[in-house]
Amino acid sequence: MFAAALICQVLLATATFAIPTSRERLAQRVARRAASAHLSHPKRPSTTAVTEIDSLSNVTHPEFSTNWAGAVLIANTATYKSVTGTFTVPTPREPSGGSGTHSASAWVGIDGDTCGSAILQTGVDFTISGNSVSFDAWYEWFPDFAHDFSGFRISPGNQITATVTASSRTGGTATLINHSTGQQVSHSFSGQPALCQENAEWIVEDFEEGGGLVPLANWGTVTFTGASAGTGSGSVGPSGATIIDMEQNGRQLTSVSASGSSVTVTYTGP
Repeated sequence: MFAAALICQVLLATATFAIPTSRERLAQRVARRAASAHLSHPKRPSTTAVTEIDSLSNVTHPEFSTNWAGAVLIANTATYKSVTGTFTVPTPREPSGGSGTHSASAWVGIDGDTCGSAILQTGVDFTISGNSVSFDAWYEWFPDFAHDFSGFRISPGNQITATVTASSRTGGTATLINHSTGQQVSHSFSGQPALCQENAEWIVEDFEEGGGLVPLANWGTVTFTGASAGTGSGSVGPSGATIIDMEQNGRQLTSVSASGSSVTVTYTGP
């Protein structure tokens, strides 16, 4: 009886040490980002032919990217001062036949498409590793790496509003609100590389870590609702935005659509 109890205690202790705590996972991610592992990257156009055309809608896709999927408003001059959108946190899954750790990120931002020298953005990473899922809330002014919001709790099904506001070309704020928990976090920037303010976007991304794209998770569908971009004369929705689908190794992995106030990004890969 004593031996059985002792073995049970040993197994519990081993399990405790084997599973990293949320604080440990945060520390590991901060360490990776501190090693100049950028979370997000400007849009990378696809240079290979797509062998699978979107079969879920009859939409013409003028652009494909290896790391972005979503919708982008594009202006020829400095136009966009803010971008906002609300989405439901998905439960990430491994792609068919996949194993190990897979991730993706949903975010809103200013610039990064036709202007790639700076991006103001904020969003949420979602990761599946075996039977464990985890989430990270972050803010970034590219080309600096992403930084995590501390203590911002996220669970699948939570309603998140992400907003970025450029108070100038070199300063602004990134804000996340979790309507399911009532939490709100914000970060202010100043003295950053200058934005062009030519792009406003709602994106799901295969982000970069350690110099390469992370293995991509199956996120199901992420829909940004209440999507709008602020300008000097009011606000505009994503209707008529450039649609970007993700393509890797010649295969289309997403189906994207946009309407007057929403952007829907569906994973259609393996």
